[in-house]
Amino acid sequence: MSLPPDATAVSVPELTPEGLAGGAPGADAVRCAGLTYRFGDHVAVDHVDLRIAQGETFGLLGPNGAGKTTTIRMLTTLLKPMAGTVTVFGTDAAAYPMRVRRMIGYVPQLLSADATLTGRENVELFGRLFDVPRKLRAERVQGALAAMGLTDAAQRLVKTYSGGMIRRLELAQALVSAPSLLVLDEPTVGLDPIARSDVWEFIDQLRESSPITVLMTTHYMDEADTYCDRVSLMHA
Repeated sequence: MSLPPDATAVSVPELTPEGLAGGAPGADAVRCAGLTYRFGDHVAVDHVDLRIAQGETFGLLGPNGAGKTTTIRMLTTLLKPMAGTVTVFGTDAAAYPMRVRRMIGYVPQLLSADATLTGRENVELFGRLFDVPRKLRAERVQGALAAMGLTDAAQRLVKTYSGGMIRRLELAQALVSAPSLLVLDEPTVGLDPIARSDVWEFIDQLRESSPITVLMTTHYMDEADTYCDRVSLMHA
């Protein structure tokens, strides 16, 4: 399947991670030790140990209810671990959440783009939320849209986008801050096979153009086999 013309020769130096944003040089991209979380009496995550190397694409697999999303939410500082530790490029996520957030681009499981805004406005909003410097913001927004093949559709309202285009827009939102770690929570869930293939072609192109680390959850074994360097299985 060919990429759209505006994405065939995209060079995106403006999206290349700018160092480790305060992380320790040479540290693992992600390290979890004894990571635990409970919802009342229910143990959602039970003493998870995990290590992800810099530049790796790592797949976290498991059935519904295994704790994948809860693990992701602790890693992205949306939940504080009840026991254990999680570090991102050597920085403790619980102790320094804002520092960790500056290193991460996050695409959640549920579609989150604002349908009443244009594609460009959505990415610009994320640029402001992630405090991308004003002098760099326009270039970053344009680079993120181009990297995901959305330049021609940037001025359209998101409510006119297909499901696959919305997923690519959410990837652009996650990339605008030039993260060192891209976290994808079931990035192709609910998409048809063609849209799934499109999304992964753009993610592959991104990996080839920058030294980004990718952590993904998925239910699709073929995706894990094709795109991940290593995988880990979680079970309830």
